[in-house]
Amino acid sequence: MSVIKSKTKKVRKAVIPAAGLGTRFLPATKALAKEMLPIVDKPTIQFIVEEALKSGIEDILIVTGKGKRPIEDHFDSNVELEENLREKGKTELLKLVEETTDINLHFIRQSHPKGLGHAVLQAKAFVGDEPFVVMLGDDLMNIMGEGEPLTKSLIDDYEKTHASTIAVMKVPHNEVDKYGVIAPSGKVADGLYNVDKFVEKPAVEDAPSDLAIIGRYLLTPEIFGVLETQKPGAGDEIQLTDAIETLNKTQRVFAHEFKGTRYDVGDKFGFMETSIEYGLQHPQIKDDLKAYIIAKGKELSQEKGSKK
Repeated sequence: MSVIKSKTKKVRKAVIPAAGLGTRFLPATKALAKEMLPIVDKPTIQFIVEEALKSGIEDILIVTGKGKRPIEDHFDSNVELEENLREKGKTELLKLVEETTDINLHFIRQSHPKGLGHAVLQAKAFVGDEPFVVMLGDDLMNIMGEGEPLTKSLIDDYEKTHASTIAVMKVPHNEVDKYGVIAPSGKVADGLYNVDKFVEKPAVEDAPSDLAIIGRYLLTPEIFGVLETQKPGAGDEIQLTDAIETLNKTQRVFAHEFKGTRYDVGDKFGFMETSIEYGLQHPQIKDDLKAYIIAKGKELSQEKGSKK
């Protein structure tokens, strides 16, 4: 195993890939960035940025593509709107608007999407020789404010091991073919695994475990050298999981088991489920939403009973 050159450096930077086409949400995403679809009243990408900031991240790079300009506008100041809210004394709304500005955000275009690994490679100049975090927008963690942010947990692990650490979570065995999966080779601490192998979307019968990679990665900068020569894998794309498997052959790469609440907003049902659960905690709509769900449940129950 090689010595990790970045072991004395603080984790200060995060990379958020956001260049996907969002085809699962068409037609809504024909002219709107998928990352700007709101969970009640907050765009999904804002949850990711907030997690990064709560974890102590200082600089964030968002990798965008065509049609993603609304993301940049969302995190920019809107002087006219802010002045209007200020004049009308709408201080709470003004505070909400101002929370999305004055963040050290950077943007770069991925002109030719060739997979997650290729998107991360676009961050090479931004990251330099520092360890960094990759945060995927389809996975929202502990959005109700409970527990420590997952990204912070990965940073805490890094400060002890000085090694790349990937977040994993147990999933139903019949769903492992949707994920990158690890073959663990024993625990080094509570919830922290040595990894023998990383496998991208294995067949269910071949999966080495039920521990799936869930969209948070703490990586050392040596990953870029791997990505530059990485051959396309599943889907004929440059897969980040494949690059991590290659890195694991020369450096230790650990897996951190996340035991909090994960919301998958990458498909329509997961998005709706997240919206409902978040809405049930939202101070402005939780009571009305709860009453609606109860009433709707009774209505559906009566319909079911009348059909018997």
